[in-house]
Amino acid sequence: MNILLIIIIVVAIILAITGGLVEGLQFLLWVALIAAVIALIVFLFRVIGGRK
Repeated sequence: MNILLIIIIVVAIILAITGGLVEGLQFLLWVALIAAVIALIVFLFRVIGGRK
């Protein structure tokens, strides 16, 4: 797995936790969800496409 992908996943988890705990920063929950979806798409492209 690419190190950048791991960093994106960790940031998404941290933002999800922060957004869930702090009501005033609920937009972070959406940012985390978007980052997680992007990381998942990148991961799937790497798995499906393979490294040639």
